[in-house]
Amino acid sequence: RMAPVKVSVLPLLKNKEVLVEVARELYDELKLRWNVDYDASGAIGRRYRRADEIGTPFCITIDFDTVEKDGKTVTIRDRDTTEQIRMKMEDVIPYLSEQIDGYK
Repeated sequence: RMAPVKVSVLPLLKNKEVLVEVARELYDELKLRWNVDYDASGAIGRRYRRADEIGTPFCITIDFDTVEKDGKTVTIRDRDTTEQIRMKMEDVIPYLSEQIDGYK
């Protein structure tokens, strides 16, 4: 609850326009509800570490499965457990709402 940034949105590669476009759309949607960070610089592991350093509880990675497979799924990483789960895009806000705010 005390983390200043609740979610970080991370496209897997910054030079793949299709990944950046989807990541930006999700970022724009999430920032209406929470303080959200967008980070596309450096390796994905370094971006996870940067988010961990400032206490961001959740990172959402937009990868090729997000744009190429039916159902558009993303990977959500939990800072405390480092567990990663795949989830459909339409389930992201209800999931985060439950995890961050305590309700759906």
